[in-house]
Amino acid sequence: MAGVHFDFSNLKANIQLNIGIADRLDENRVESFTILFCDFSKLSEDIITNSLEEVLRSSDSIITHEGYYFFVLPYTDKYGANIVKKMFEEFFDISVASEVISYPVDGEAPQELLTALQSKINQTHHYDMECLDS
Repeated sequence: MAGVHFDFSNLKANIQLNIGIADRLDENRVESFTILFCDFSKLSEDIITNSLEEVLRSSDSIITHEGYYFFVLPYTDKYGANIVKKMFEEFFDISVASEVISYPVDGEAPQELLTALQSKINQTHHYDMECLDS
């Protein structure tokens, strides 16, 4: 299976790990990694599993919470993350509610990034994302 699954309780730690790797290896400090949020809550688990195998790389992180999927995509900018989103939409043959944020453009610490993501999701989709507060 492509991508590595992490428990939602490890979301901040996963982001911190990716920040550390980016700081160590990415001298340009451009969009070192991107977090892609997707709402897959209306899809069956089987089709989601098949899409993950088809779309994601083995270096990508998968974190889920109640039908919401958070993908941490190393060495991927927002443009690349939107390509991943389009690949999911083609696989599902439906539009997927999503948002993207990148390190360090949208924040330089895990909570800054999650706050930026929460704000974008709330503004665009009006989802209650209190789960990102803790």
